[in-house]
Amino acid sequence: MIITRKPLLFAGVSCYFGENEENENQSLKAVPDFNIIRLVQKFAAMEMDRMQTDMTVGKPMKMIVDFTIPVFIGGVFQQFYNMMDAVIVGKFVGTKALAAVGATGTIMFLILGFLMGLTAGFTVLTAQKFGAGRMDEMRQTVGNAAILSGIVSIVMTAASLLFMRKLLVFMKTPEDIFRDAYSYIMIICGGIFAQVLYNILASILRALGNSRTPLYFLVFSALLNVVLDLVFIITFHMGVSGAAWATVISQGVSGILCLVYIVKDVPELHLEKEDWKLQKSVTVNQLSVGFPMGIQYSITAIGTMMVQTSLNLLGSYAVAAYTAGVKIESIFSQAFVAIGTTMATYNAQNIGAGRLDRVKEGFRASHILGMTYAVVSGVILAFWGKELAYLFISDNAAEVIPMVDRYLKCAAAFFLPLHLVNDLRNGIQGMGYGILPMMAGVAELSGRAVTALIAGHKKNYFIACLASPMAWFVAAALLVLMYFYVMKDMGRKLNPIRNESNSEKNKKKNRGYNMH
Repeated sequence: MIITRKPLLFAGVSCYFGENEENENQSLKAVPDFNIIRLVQKFAAMEMDRMQTDMTVGKPMKMIVDFTIPVFIGGVFQQFYNMMDAVIVGKFVGTKALAAVGATGTIMFLILGFLMGLTAGFTVLTAQKFGAGRMDEMRQTVGNAAILSGIVSIVMTAASLLFMRKLLVFMKTPEDIFRDAYSYIMIICGGIFAQVLYNILASILRALGNSRTPLYFLVFSALLNVVLDLVFIITFHMGVSGAAWATVISQGVSGILCLVYIVKDVPELHLEKEDWKLQKSVTVNQLSVGFPMGIQYSITAIGTMMVQTSLNLLGSYAVAAYTAGVKIESIFSQAFVAIGTTMATYNAQNIGAGRLDRVKEGFRASHILGMTYAVVSGVILAFWGKELAYLFISDNAAEVIPMVDRYLKCAAAFFLPLHLVNDLRNGIQGMGYGILPMMAGVAELSGRAVTALIAGHKKNYFIACLASPMAWFVAAALLVLMYFYVMKDMGRKLNPIRNESNSEKNKKKNRGYNMH
């Protein structure tokens, strides 16, 4: 029996009009409820319905902007975790402690970036099922993704803890920062499950078009991270270990908040017993998209680790300067990441609905948005970005700040290809292609690796600063070619079922009546 309920709120009393769709006789129920907590929960449920976004209808530019802004803010606060670790450690512990945190940044990106890409890939199918209006199948993909995420979390935690010391030695981590670097990264790796919990739940909500709720919880946990950083480092003198604990605890809180929200206020994601099992076809699909997306992040991280190894040969000042520069650049570049995340969801929903025309319109809108931002933010970063470096540096500023400025100018000059990398890579992945974007990642690795090797051989900091820009340029060139191939290939795939897409759209329109 399906019940649809319409709340009528007056003077603190809630009444429900119950409609039994299996019975011609409709009944009216009035249930007094003076509990303010329940009223808040009801309002939250109504807000949840509003925040879910059907991206298969409406103007693409408006939808992309509306979805991107919360993701961008969330990305900034995500960076806020590590940035505040670096700021507080650099100011209250010292430059060498900042270098220790920075020396583990590429390793964190290797591990956590892989998990982030993996969980995002798991939910591409969820967005496609949601776009097609197949809610039962959508819930099956959610249960499958949850099980896979749990398995991967266990494996990654064990592997990272087991091999971390050897990896730091292999990367030639300077002896004067080795102990702090090892302590920091071991705690981060011990909290992998907390990272995965938030990322998989946030990805699921975004697959349904809800980019705001993950943002709210992330903002709260980012502020919590700052408070815990100050308490652990200043009050309890825990050093870099305190910063790591603050990051793990805060991330865990954001994941738990997402879980509570879904359980309480998202009935579309309430899974049945049969949803909690691995299904072969769903698993193959999710792994075929998720692993390439995860490997894409890992490939990028491997190249970045090669750059880090070259920097380690130049000493702790170079490591600290590069760390500060990357932190500053990452704040500005979160807009590109947000646009890419948006295009993955937008394209997945529209491909699920058979709307290739809207995919093309979406790409045009995202390019206008991203390229405009690239020019404006690039100018700001190149000329005034170094002023932010004083947030990180407490000593040796005369040596470190000019090196930070050099990195920022190199990065800002290549923001246009960076936009193309994020937009096209994620957009193509959202259309269900996993291998092609991964090949672009291989090209990115090649560009970064060659530049890093030259920098290490010549012991040249400026060449090291060019490693990421060269990687962006090479990957962007390849992705542009891939875009034309994918559009042509997807056109062939959708053409035989173009007539079926209209019937699916009609089903989709009726979905709202079945959901309430």
